[in-house]
Amino acid sequence: MLIALPDGSRREIAGDIARIEDILKQLCINPEEVIVAKNGRIVSEEETAGGSDELKIVRFVHGG
Repeated sequence: MLIALPDGSRREIAGDIARIEDILKQLCINPEEVIVAKNGRIVSEEETAGGSDELKIVRFVHGG
């Protein structure tokens, strides 16, 4: 699985299918601070990913 991280770097992770929330925790990323796209489609942390999937993790910023 190929992952595009919020800092612009890319990382490849081998392994079984896992919940996106668990993948984020493994990468020490707070799921409440990011949006995840799986194969170009925004998904929730409840979805699973693995194999040839591509994840893009985007940190969102809000202000007032």
